[in-house]
Amino acid sequence: MTLSVRDRAVRAAVEHGLLSPAEPVTALLDTAGIRASAAALTSAFAAVTDAPVLHAFAVKACPLVPVLRLLHEAGLGAEVASPGELALARAAGVPAARTVLDSPAKTPEELRHALALGIAVNADNLQELARLDALVAARPTASPLGLRVNPQVGAGTIDALSTATPTSKFGVALRDEGAREAVVQAYLDRPWLTRLHTHTGSQGIPLALMAEGVAAGYALAEEINAKAGRQQIDTFDIGGGLPVNFASDEETPTHAEYARLLAATVPGLFDGRYALVTEFGRSLLAKHGTVLARVEYTKTSGGRPIAVTHAGVQIAARTVYVPGAWPLRILAYDAEGRRRTGDEVVQDVAGPACFAGDLLATGRALPPLRPGDVVAVPDTGAYYFAHHYAYNSLPRPAVHGFTPTDDGSIAFSTVRPAQSLDEIVAESGGAHADALVRAPAPDAAMEA
Repeated sequence: MTLSVRDRAVRAAVEHGLLSPAEPVTALLDTAGIRASAAALTSAFAAVTDAPVLHAFAVKACPLVPVLRLLHEAGLGAEVASPGELALARAAGVPAARTVLDSPAKTPEELRHALALGIAVNADNLQELARLDALVAARPTASPLGLRVNPQVGAGTIDALSTATPTSKFGVALRDEGAREAVVQAYLDRPWLTRLHTHTGSQGIPLALMAEGVAAGYALAEEINAKAGRQQIDTFDIGGGLPVNFASDEETPTHAEYARLLAATVPGLFDGRYALVTEFGRSLLAKHGTVLARVEYTKTSGGRPIAVTHAGVQIAARTVYVPGAWPLRILAYDAEGRRRTGDEVVQDVAGPACFAGDLLATGRALPPLRPGDVVAVPDTGAYYFAHHYAYNSLPRPAVHGFTPTDDGSIAFSTVRPAQSLDEIVAESGGAHADALVRAPAPDAAMEA
């Protein structure tokens, strides 16, 4: 049987001790796969437009500095939505000119800092534009500035990820009474407002609805430019949101499919008059991440076999809390990292957290799992192990990048070491253990 790259990486991780009784859960990132996804995205849009395109990776999808550096080296920028994400992008070496700041709750200091660096900013609402008025008047900036609008074209199958609903918290709602006119006037009053941003959502959003949202934004850009008598809006930020197939290894839909659909739906956006910005995240990383966890115990409850593993809510919060929307595949390996075969048994795969719902999979048909076996959870490269949830003070797992070598072996590099118990104590106030039992000083009590 020909082994897949993932199968080879799982076996090598066990052989190298990256997964062991002492390190019972770890995460792997396929660096060659990430590079391939970045190249596919770039070529997808190059095939439909000659205009400049900044592909700004949505840092929230995988906030790991080595990943951001890898994508930067592959030609991508960064889309950030908090001071923390901006700090990660800066640490990865992403230039300010290739960074975009989006957030519905930017503080004046965040805006001031972004403008000082020359980072592109998409204001979320008209009140934020008023803040920018004062900052732009006080000090010149190289930052390209835009406004996010909500085209209100509808929702997909996951409400929490649908950002173009009638009551979405993001952007200026274009179909609300008087809103469109207010947006047009906001641009006419601000010659420095040169970008427009819209984003319909991500997982669960059909491509046709995403394209409809972009088309609504494009129509607004054309209207503004016509009323301004010049091309005031010169850059259109289409957001990201390409959904991911979690049911198999097939990568569908593709960035190329989406780019072709956009070019057919909104041809004027691709005729060279507008520079473009994209903000893809999950679609670039999800398929290239795999969680590995050891099976600690197996038991039967109510006639249902249960494999208790070390991967649960701490690395897969969305799947544990909303399993219907975020199902994950489970692959079974033996203790040496070889794929288990044979007759399948319906069983649950549980995590280590102390609540009944901590299940990676329920009623899943798999070869019988045994203590010491390994379960692999693919498609977890975005919004999973990089977003640790500290339930039960479970430590953050190590993350390792892997690359197949010319001799057929697998080379590993550490992206993030496993969190130590000392680090858990430190971030939980360990240095201030007496803070609540020590009597405050008299002066401090008076000030309080």
